[in-house]
Amino acid sequence: MRDGGAQERGALAESRTVRWTLIALALTFLALFLVLPLLAVFTEALRRGFGPFLEAFAEPDTQSAIRLTLLVAAIAVPLNLVFGLSAAWAIAKFEFPGKSVLISLIDLPFSVSPVVSGLVYVLLFGAKGLLGPLMSDWDFKIIFAVPGIVLATIFVTFPFIARELIPLMQEQGTAEEEAALTLGASGFRAFLTVTLPNVKWALLYGVLLCNARAMGEFGAVSVVSGHIRGLTNTMPLHVEILYNEYNFVAAFAVASLLAGLALVTLAAKSLLEWRHGDALAPARRH
Repeated sequence: MRDGGAQERGALAESRTVRWTLIALALTFLALFLVLPLLAVFTEALRRGFGPFLEAFAEPDTQSAIRLTLLVAAIAVPLNLVFGLSAAWAIAKFEFPGKSVLISLIDLPFSVSPVVSGLVYVLLFGAKGLLGPLMSDWDFKIIFAVPGIVLATIFVTFPFIARELIPLMQEQGTAEEEAALTLGASGFRAFLTVTLPNVKWALLYGVLLCNARAMGEFGAVSVVSGHIRGLTNTMPLHVEILYNEYNFVAAFAVASLLAGLALVTLAAKSLLEWRHGDALAPARRH
């Protein structure tokens, strides 16, 4: 008995040591690769004080980049919301040919480089692309213009909402919708009164992630934008230009705004997980 007790205490001590070692490693990793870089961004942005920091946002090119970033997100996120809801509803509630193909296509942006996705749009809508001459005949410009930036952003962000909703809807099943239909509700009314309320927190969670990626996207947007100052530069692209021009204060000021938006998104995401963890649990398991 004495030997058994000693072994048990040894096992507990060993597991406690392993646990704290892993926690220390995780905290060290987060400090080195997340906290310190964020602190460096804000420190560099404020190195010369609040005056130069605020002056960076008074520049017309910076204001244009901020407006364009918000505009692209305001277009891409609602469109992805509609697509995500539609795709998740179809996949979770119905059986149809090509269902597995649709699921694979939803995951495609996760496996394709954003630069490659931007290049695809150039090959399609560029001046010498497949549809370029047709766009030219219609006098409608996509590449090196806002429509191209919106298309590229939609492509890289459309999995976020759908992927949050699909596992949750699959776990909920169709019993409640079938009951509503039995009581005389139309399919659309059943969706509004039963399906949508059941997934509202997962939907908001997906919208937050989609919005964060839309505002921070660089690779795909860089390919299709043309880097035209004051016209097609989003905030990430504008940061690169300012940094390459050795305008470090302005570059880090704009970067700090992006970092601040990311932190707000992270805080909202954490609040949702804390307040509505049970409703989000099925999505988190996939």
